[in-house]
Amino acid sequence: MPGPADGDGTDAATAGLRPLLFSIAYGMTGSVGDSEDIVQDAFLGLTRARRAGTEIGDLKAYLTTAVTRLGINYLGSARVRRERYVGDWLPEPVVVPADRPGPAEYAELSDSLSMAFLVLLESLTPVERAVFMLREVFGHGYPEVARTTGKSEVNCRKIFARARGRIAAEVRQDGAPPPTRQAEGEELARRFFEAAAGGDMDELFAMLAPDVVLHADGGGKTQVVASPPTGREPVLRLLVGLFRRTRALGVTLRPAWVNGRPGAVMYDAGGRVASVIELDLADGQVAAIRSVVNPDKLGHLGPVSDIARRPPPG
Repeated sequence: MPGPADGDGTDAATAGLRPLLFSIAYGMTGSVGDSEDIVQDAFLGLTRARRAGTEIGDLKAYLTTAVTRLGINYLGSARVRRERYVGDWLPEPVVVPADRPGPAEYAELSDSLSMAFLVLLESLTPVERAVFMLREVFGHGYPEVARTTGKSEVNCRKIFARARGRIAAEVRQDGAPPPTRQAEGEELARRFFEAAAGGDMDELFAMLAPDVVLHADGGGKTQVVASPPTGREPVLRLLVGLFRRTRALGVTLRPAWVNGRPGAVMYDAGGRVASVIELDLADGQVAAIRSVVNPDKLGHLGPVSDIARRPPPG
């Protein structure tokens, strides 16, 4: 096995940049596995450049540029796949257990990379997404954004203004609420999942916002609702039925932070991952629920359950 300074291009100086590079790649792709691959490819490119005698004065700028441009290339091919995607598309969840710190790769992941935000970014072109991410999420100056993307500074300003306008329009249309404070969010999520698991319909109803919406990503491979239900009563009926079935199957739930928001991971009786749930909370209520059930998006969390593929009991 190669050592840290050869093979993959990492050493003490570059390894410290991995969390930042992962965050940029994930913001571009919405995929944990592909983000890890992109970061690894950037390190391999660094190794090749060094072996070719290239002098690299600014490692951070070099690797940020490599990751961003690899992300742009990825999005060019991913866009075609997503146009054929069955049902709601949600990003692969980044999960940090509620009772301990998460992996170093997730340390710099911003609250701005919530599932709702990443879905909004899908409306942007690859270059728009790169410029918007670097400028808005990671706070890079326009000269740095221009060097990273290979565009002129003037062009980057125009691209950013266009992208920000599009995102702002989507937010106004979607009515996305501001995130709830961490301690308040943890308590509200705990009460929500306890009420859902216990079938307490009155408590659940009171915790749901009037226009609550439930998004479920099954990718056409699991049984989920065909279109997102909206409103307290439709969402309540779905939740009660879902949790009644999971109780019968011996499913357990563990609180977690999902993409910087309160949520949970559901495990089947064999300890395999069944789904990941993220909650958007506002004004003391659940404004949106996002559930990733597509098995292709859960494999990075461990062995994946097949219970979502089974038909409900007759």
